[in-house]
Amino acid sequence: MKIKAIIIILLSGVLISSCETMNEETVGQMANILLNTGGAASAAAPTTAEVSYGLKESLTSGVLKAVSGLSKTDGFLGNQAIKILFPPEALKVEKQLRSLGLGHLCDNFVTSLNRAAEKASSQAAPIFIGAVKKMTFKDAMNILLGADGSATNYLVNSTSPEIKKLYNPVIATSLAKVNATKYWGDVTKAYNQIPFVKRVNPNLESYVTDKAMSALFAQVKVQESLIRKNPVARTSAMLKKVFGYADSKK
Repeated sequence: MKIKAIIIILLSGVLISSCETMNEETVGQMANILLNTGGAASAAAPTTAEVSYGLKESLTSGVLKAVSGLSKTDGFLGNQAIKILFPPEALKVEKQLRSLGLGHLCDNFVTSLNRAAEKASSQAAPIFIGAVKKMTFKDAMNILLGADGSATNYLVNSTSPEIKKLYNPVIATSLAKVNATKYWGDVTKAYNQIPFVKRVNPNLESYVTDKAMSALFAQVKVQESLIRKNPVARTSAMLKKVFGYADSKK
């Protein structure tokens, strides 16, 4: 037992200090030794291939569920946790108009913002899946044995610039298609007729883009947490094995 413990310690040190310079195949071979050293008690430990496949399966599944949920009708509007409301700098506009009995203008505008976000959300899936495919074994292990949210953070760091670049024109087009621009014109026209008010003009495209992205990553986090914390959500033998192994290391 002492010899086996020494071997594990030595291999761990080599793996940690060398993984930046080794190719992934070499790292994977050494990691397999670490995963499976320990006799009968560790016989069910997943291989490096299973870890990578299991993480990619779980992330792909979570992403598709998140995107599907957000891109359907009322995916944003019907979810109070992510529903897009008036921009903060325009809240005084909403308050004034509702006090004057013009709440319908505000409602039309809010609905249109959320419809734009719903239309844009479906565009994110290919970017997410591309990032998942590029995941290295080191990424997979860090996510598997990391804290809840590690997978979501990986996607935030690896996809945010690309998603924002994609969302901006999609949001702009969607805002026009769902009449958000028109409704905002109606809102500001009515508001500007109120004596002594200061005109506001927030950047709707940037505002809705940021809100849509935040909601997207929040829903991915929900799916990640579900798989990590609820064994029932692990719907394949691979997910059961990989996340069962992660559970045993907590």
